[in-house]
Amino acid sequence: MPAAAPRARQNNQTVLDALSRCIAACELCADACLDEEDIHMQVACIRLDRDCADICRLTSAFIARGSDHAQHVLKECIEICQKCHDECAKHQHDHCKQCAEACRACVEACKSYAA
Repeated sequence: MPAAAPRARQNNQTVLDALSRCIAACELCADACLDEEDIHMQVACIRLDRDCADICRLTSAFIARGSDHAQHVLKECIEICQKCHDECAKHQHDHCKQCAEACRACVEACKSYAA
């Protein structure tokens, strides 16, 4: 049985890496949005960045520990990451573009893992 644990972690590494990159990109984007001239245009982006980073953290923890509830959380993570991608993709700021890309990659990794 101990031999299965490293293999299981290895199979999770791709999605865990994508979740980690998404967390970082969302945190960076939310912080950078606070420095934008017209912050009112960034409110939805900031809120989604924060939600996305939080759900990615939770999803990562559930997957890493092999929780029986990981699949449920994964569905929410995919939905919120997609919404965050869609919002960030509307903005021309580099931090928003980078966040949108990280969210898109996270959605793909999560869908692949869930399959």
